Amino acid sequence: MAAVSSSRVHGQPGRLLVFEGLDGSGKSTQARLVSKWLGARGYRVFFTEWNSSELISDTIRRGKKKGLLTPTTFSLLHATDFADRFERHILPPLRAGYLVICDRYVYTAFVRDAARGCDPLWVRNMYSFAPIPDKTFYFRVPVAVSLGRKIASRQKISYYEAGMDMGLSHDVNESYERFQSRLKREYEQCATRDGFTVIDAARPVETVHAELRREIRPLLEGFPTETRLTHEVESEAS
Repeated sequence: MAAVSSSRVHGQPGRLLVFEGLDGSGKSTQARLVSKWLGARGYRVFFTEWNSSELISDTIRRGKKKGLLTPTTFSLLHATDFADRFERHILPPLRAGYLVICDRYVYTAFVRDAARGCDPLWVRNMYSFAPIPDKTFYFRVPVAVSLGRKIASRQKISYYEAGMDMGLSHDVNESYERFQSRLKREYEQCATRDGFTVIDAARPVETVHAELRREIRPLLEGFPTETRLTHEVESEAS
C-alpha cells in the first residue's frame, strides 16, 4: 500500500521553503543565511524551527530528560507540537504573503518516526493536514561528515540525537552513526517520493549558499517586496 502524504498545496499568497537533513548537515546555518539574504532584499520573512511550540516543547523536553518517551508517544507529541506551530506560526504568515522558512517540516517526523519503528503510513496520516511546500531542500551529507561536524563543533551529542533509546550501542558516537544511517536511508526515500531538491551539503558553506540562491530566485519572480507592498498601499490610498 502506498504511503499517504500531504497532497495539497497551501494556496496562500506566501511561499513555504523547507530545509531538511541530518544533524550536522548545515541546513540550519543555510536556513538562517537564506532568511537574512531574503530580508536584506526587502522580502517579508518568517523563520521557524522544529519542536518550538510553546504549548508542547516543555513537555517533550521533560519527557526526554526522564526517559519516558516511547517511539509512539514521541511521535504523537511532535505531531501535536507541529500542529500547534502550523496553525499559529506558519499558516498566518503564509496568508499574509510572507516567505516562510522552516528549519525542518513534517519530513523530519516521517524520517525519525520510521527510523524508530513507527508505521510510516500511520505517521503520514497524522500530518495529512500539512500542505506541500513550494520547495524542500534536502541537505545530503555522508554520516561520517555529520558526526565529524558534531564533534568539531564541540556540541554534546544528545541521548535521542544519537538514538541511544534504540539500544543500538552503548557508545554514543557509534550509536549516533548507526541511528543517523537509518535516518539517511529514510531521507533518501523521501527525496524521491516527495520531490526534494537535493543539495550536496558536504561542500563549503559559501558554495552551498550560492546554489540555494540560484534555486530560490525563480520562486521570487513577481513576488512583492516590502517596499513594493508599501508603494501599492500608498497608491491605493491616494
